[in-house]
Amino acid sequence: MQNSEAMALSAALLAVAGELTQRINDGVVARGFEGVRPAHGFAFARLAPDGATATELAAHLGVTKQAASQLVDEIVRKGYAERRPHPGDARARLVVLTERGWACTRAAEEAAAEAVRPWAELLGAAEIRSLQRQLLRIAPYGPIRPAW
Repeated sequence: MQNSEAMALSAALLAVAGELTQRINDGVVARGFEGVRPAHGFAFARLAPDGATATELAAHLGVTKQAASQLVDEIVRKGYAERRPHPGDARARLVVLTERGWACTRAAEEAAAEAVRPWAELLGAAEIRSLQRQLLRIAPYGPIRPAW
C-alpha cells in the first residue's frame, strides 16, 4: 500500500468514526439524556457491565487518574453512575452505572443502530457483515476510547 493510499484509508476511517460518535451522541441527547457528551459514552462502555475503579477507567480512556476522577465526579453528579465500596479492595471505590446510566447506554445502542442503518442500505447486509468481520480482525478487543 502506498503512503497516499494509507493516508486516504486512515482519513476515511477517522471520518467514519467521528461521524458515528457524533451521531450516537446526538441520538442519545435526542432521547432525553441532556448533558452527556461522547467521553461519557466511552466511560459507560468500560463501566458496563460490572463497574470499574477510577484507575481502571483512566487506563481504558487513556487519560490520567485525575482526569478520570473528574469525569467520574461529573457522571455521578448527573446521576449516571454511583460509587460503591469495592468488593475486593477496601481502599478502592467501584464506579457503577445507575439505572439512569443503563437507560442512557440503551439509548446509545438504539442511536448506534439508527446511525448505521443507512450503511446497510447503501452497502447491503452481506457487505456490512463482511465489513464488521474485517474490522473485528483488525481491532478485536478495543478498547473503545476517544481519540483525544
